[in-house]
Amino acid sequence: MQIIVNAEPHEVIGATLADALAELGYTSPAIATALNGEFVSRAKRIDQKLTEGDRVEVLSPMQGG
Repeated sequence: MQIIVNAEPHEVIGATLADALAELGYTSPAIATALNGEFVSRAKRIDQKLTEGDRVEVLSPMQGG
């Protein structure tokens, strides 16, 4: 199915947010995710089903000062 990740289209096989993230190489536990504008906690990613055209945002913490 095709989803939009950080404003870029991606074709994924995984049916859940956790599956799609792993498929796309987002393996760090230190990321935040949103699905269609709604925050999804790390614990809920495994149960969060995806549908065609969903919009996923993945944010990583930044260091600096």
